[in-house]
Amino acid sequence: MLKRHSLDAVIIGAGVVGAATAYYAARAGLSVAVVDRGPVAGGTTGAGEGNLLVSDKEAGPELDLALLSARLWTELAAVLPPETEYEPKGGLVVAPDEATVKALRQFAEGQRAAGVDAVEVPAHALHDLEPHLAPGLAGGFHYRQDAQVQPAQAAARLLALSGAAVYPGEEVTRILRDGETVRGVRTPRRELLAPAVVNAAGTWGGQIAALAGTTLPVRPRRGFVLVTEPLPRLVRHKVYAADYIADVASGSAALQSSAVVEGTPSGPVLIGATRERVGFDRSLSTEALRRLAAQAAALFPVLADVRVLRAYHGFRPYLPDHLPAIGPDPRRPGLLHACGHEGAGIGLAPATGLLITAALTGSVPPLPPHPFRPERFEGGEGDEDGEGPAATVPRRTD
Repeated sequence: MLKRHSLDAVIIGAGVVGAATAYYAARAGLSVAVVDRGPVAGGTTGAGEGNLLVSDKEAGPELDLALLSARLWTELAAVLPPETEYEPKGGLVVAPDEATVKALRQFAEGQRAAGVDAVEVPAHALHDLEPHLAPGLAGGFHYRQDAQVQPAQAAARLLALSGAAVYPGEEVTRILRDGETVRGVRTPRRELLAPAVVNAAGTWGGQIAALAGTTLPVRPRRGFVLVTEPLPRLVRHKVYAADYIADVASGSAALQSSAVVEGTPSGPVLIGATRERVGFDRSLSTEALRRLAAQAAALFPVLADVRVLRAYHGFRPYLPDHLPAIGPDPRRPGLLHACGHEGAGIGLAPATGLLITAALTGSVPPLPPHPFRPERFEGGEGDEDGEGPAATVPRRTD
């Protein structure tokens, strides 16, 4: 016999977005349960680097979301335990030539107007920030608001702080409805009844939408990360080549790679990032790993002889216009979406949680929710072919 529970909201997905949503919803006085087909942080969250970035986002709705989240992460850091490894280390974006410096300068001008702290760093001063950087770089930009967190710990600790009931290892097999109105979920073990169901299922967000009888074009985008042996603190900031900004903005299905290098409090250096749309293919790509290793060593020659202990990969939930879906779905009253953040979900989780909580409680949202409306892909709106807007920072062709 199925157990039945009555709640204010059920959140599908125990990654960091679902955890942040549970945290803020509980703080608003709502009774919440979180259900996931796997373990806590078992999907995209557990396969991420923990990036909390404003540096890679051009002026617009996603940057506004990132800036709000950056402020919220500083507040959360005061209540989360040390295991969460929150580090306001800042980011450094480097350019190989003057043309790329100029493009970064234009990119940063728009960001500054939105509230980003971006400081140009001339070539001769790069090594003051990162002594082990390769010589010959043309310059870069220092972003003080960039930070880092241990993503699986962040999700687990936020869930614990929320006090929400958590049901890992329980796949949602049915979205319960009265006519068009959502009223809860069913798993093999229980029914969770609530007037609101939040789809925070990451790469599986499209399947959850389909269970509710609606659509959301979430696609998986595979990415790899290398982990080195423990080292002294060789890399002080989150350092990446300007190519990374172009990769984030691109909708290409092909393999893309650009070095993102950072140290961690426990010693290993993390090296990302790749992107490719290959469905849920979990096979190891030696080409992706080779590119990452070569690009990291090009940025930091000191890493050339360092041992890589392991590699891991996961799938980022990609939406065609590069913006997450956040908020109520008018096609299914009672259904809300909080997914499609691609590789930015860890950084954007707190603001997403606040937006969803505002919708659940009928309170004033912390920023305009309209750009993230889930139904925007109907009627030809959005980019169904997956080719996103042209990146404002050019890729190198050499």
